[in-house]
Amino acid sequence: MAASSLFLGLIFWFSFSFAERPETPITVTLPLIKDRATLQYVVHLHHAGLVVDLGGRFPWLDCSSIHASSSQRLITSGSLSCSMTNPNSCLHGRSTFSNSKFHPCFLKTVNSITGLASCAPLAEDILTVNPLDSSDSVIVVDHFMFSCAPPLLLKGLAGGTKGILGLGVDKLSLPSQFAVALGVHRRFAICLSSTQGYLVFSGDHIPSSSIIGSQLWNSLTYTPLISSTDGYYINVKSIKINGKTVSLNTSLLSLDKNGTGGTKLSTVAPYTTMETSIYNAFVKEFVETSNSMKMKRVAAVAPFGVCFESEGRHGQVPTVDLVLQSEMVKWRIGGRNSMVEVGDGVMCLGFLDGGNWLINSKTKEPSIVIGGHQLEDNLLDFDMGNSMLGFTSSLLSKGTSCSYSPLLPL
Repeated sequence: MAASSLFLGLIFWFSFSFAERPETPITVTLPLIKDRATLQYVVHLHHAGLVVDLGGRFPWLDCSSIHASSSQRLITSGSLSCSMTNPNSCLHGRSTFSNSKFHPCFLKTVNSITGLASCAPLAEDILTVNPLDSSDSVIVVDHFMFSCAPPLLLKGLAGGTKGILGLGVDKLSLPSQFAVALGVHRRFAICLSSTQGYLVFSGDHIPSSSIIGSQLWNSLTYTPLISSTDGYYINVKSIKINGKTVSLNTSLLSLDKNGTGGTKLSTVAPYTTMETSIYNAFVKEFVETSNSMKMKRVAAVAPFGVCFESEGRHGQVPTVDLVLQSEMVKWRIGGRNSMVEVGDGVMCLGFLDGGNWLINSKTKEPSIVIGGHQLEDNLLDFDMGNSMLGFTSSLLSKGTSCSYSPLLPL
């Protein structure tokens, strides 16, 4: 990756100053890019390219592959910082230091893409950010904490990246750490595209001046945000295709007390997955609707199960609506987000069969995982302080997209 050119204007360096709450609201904007080989979204932070994970508990990186600063240190097992991280899941990691008086805090560190996990020590360093939306203010995360994972956890990540940037609900996630540094509640926005995009940390306020623009912020529709230990969920009540409700077991759409079911948002799943019974009902209705629109079905192209001729369609495909807290609140998924161009005049439905996990009552899985392709060109505002998610549906219908930014090459 040509990180220096892609992240022009974003400057990180180490400092020994302390974080103070700014007198005026400050917006921290981090540009990101989409890796074409893996379909992962990458941001540059702390001298490393990190894969963005909405459900990640905390940032982790292969510390052996980056230059360690003199201010970097390991966190001890008896510290307050360690007590916030549920360290008991990795007690056996202490055996490495069994003959030493120093006992680091170990965390269960997971590669959410491959499922690989390892016990890794918690470290901290000083992170200083020069906000792109402010020329005279500097934000310092004086105790920026992350897990120092072994190189084996890098398997499956985008080439050149050194770890995962966790944006989840954990106290050590990046939004939580920025909130502490700014003295505000946790809030961030994300805008993904097929090439590039950005993360915006704005604290308590809606940015009055940012690369997104106040007009788009004001166009957000809000729905309750359900926070779970494994990420962010929304309450989908039903699914409609061209206005017709898909016939399915709606009880599967609810997140139960055991953390099973519901609709999860994900940046590490490239496409939306659905539990098998939901997927079958969804595909049945989509195909029936596509037939009425005279779409010609062709042989499926892996990993997709349903494909069509794309020539002459000009984006005219069935519209998918996720109905949220009421019939008046819908997240619309249009052709650019519902279909995937696979070449040779073929486009495929970008929804996948997530498996029939109902046969195992002990399985803790979402019923629907909304993947990156469906999230692209949607401005999403994660307001954790008020437990609300703001969304725009496709910005393409508004004449713009998440790929536009004066900070990045078009």
